[in-house]
Amino acid sequence: MSNEMPTSRKIPTAANTGAIAPIGLELNEDRTIPKKQIWSWAMWDWATQPFNSVILTFVFVSLYLVSDSFLSPEIAALAEDAPEKQRALAELSATLGWGGTIAGIFIAVLAPVLAQRADAAGRRKRWLLIYTGALIVTMFLLYFVQADPAYFMLGVVLISAGTVFSELAGVNYNAMITQISTPSTVGRISGLGWGLGYIGGIVALVIVVVLNTFDWFGMDTSNGQAYRLIGVGAAVWACIFVIPMILNVPETPRMQSKPRGGNWVTDFLLSYRDLYHHVRRIFRESRPTFWFLVASAVYRDGLSGVFTFGAIIAARVYGFSTNEVIIFGIAANLIAGIGTIIAGRLDDIFGPRNVIIGALTALLGAGLLVFFLHDAGSIVFWICGMILSALVGPVQAASRSLLARVTPAGREGEIFGLYATTGRAASFLAAMLWAIFTSAMGAIYWGILGIMIVVGAGLVLMLFVKMPPMGSRATR
Repeated sequence: MSNEMPTSRKIPTAANTGAIAPIGLELNEDRTIPKKQIWSWAMWDWATQPFNSVILTFVFVSLYLVSDSFLSPEIAALAEDAPEKQRALAELSATLGWGGTIAGIFIAVLAPVLAQRADAAGRRKRWLLIYTGALIVTMFLLYFVQADPAYFMLGVVLISAGTVFSELAGVNYNAMITQISTPSTVGRISGLGWGLGYIGGIVALVIVVVLNTFDWFGMDTSNGQAYRLIGVGAAVWACIFVIPMILNVPETPRMQSKPRGGNWVTDFLLSYRDLYHHVRRIFRESRPTFWFLVASAVYRDGLSGVFTFGAIIAARVYGFSTNEVIIFGIAANLIAGIGTIIAGRLDDIFGPRNVIIGALTALLGAGLLVFFLHDAGSIVFWICGMILSALVGPVQAASRSLLARVTPAGREGEIFGLYATTGRAASFLAAMLWAIFTSAMGAIYWGILGIMIVVGAGLVLMLFVKMPPMGSRATR
């Protein structure tokens, strides 16, 4: 049997026959997937990770966009603890949050339908690359976000747009895992992708630390130039490391489906009708898959909160300096990468559900320690933060693996689009509870408890999700 997947092969579908559609991974049962394809697929995570780790989490947003640089000069000159300055910084953060909310709405509305259409047309890889290209453009454009209040909204728009493009690309990327894995390897391959992403984040953060250590080798860094160049660097990084995906991973086969015969707008709107019927079928015929989408939406928002607010907790609760936050980010990505790759092996042995439940349980314990021992010194955050970092990746990778194991052939993009949509539907929980607890109690560390409540709720929901034995056809 050839190692290459023939792009002209038609995927069998049971859309109108009542027959059981094969799980996507089952089509690869007897195939030997070339390692070049596997590593090239995983390199996409490496290529795009700086957007998440450097731009969103540890550097551009937290240290630059929500900073004194975008306050009026008279407010920026006030002491750090001045109420007026604190309110002004909170307004910047809130505006950024609203930008993220709008981005989330776009993702929730568009992800499953756009992915469904990419599945049907056999253009999953093409759209992955289109969205990745759009993400790269937004990162390049961050160079124009100068350190002046007049440019703040440009920064918010670019960050929000980048989030949309990153998520839409990720839907197609996740769906492609069924092309380069088998039922016995999907766990470790999913872990490999997440692991390489974390390690790529480490390398990118180390480069930032080196540049800061040597004062950017004499380059002019006024007017936010250092941060703006970081955006350009992340874009160049993505351009280089997405090349293996372009060259080595084949396009998905086209599904057998009747052309609608209408115009593009009509076809697009009718896709929502198809999506509605498919969700009904999932609920009716594969209740565990439906409830997994719900449970994962909750705990994934908790995981997102861990990373979104982790740098704030380190700096504001445990007193980390700017360099310490970046160094912590490097260590966190290293531990996360190693943990995720190891957990991928456990996934194939014990099953993804067991990995998810075990990791969430340990993560909840470590998070509560960060809350209760908030005044015990930075060593607590270092130890518990590393534990949290080691567990977040395995949950994410096992969730992708679990969904891939129960997704029918030819519907991968649509199901992973629903995965993105359900995640966005609950994406307000961690941020909302963070805001409620910090405002009500008057201290930032109370926000930790809000995030852990979301993680705990997701864990409880996951306990009630009874997945069928791996290899059975859960989704029809």
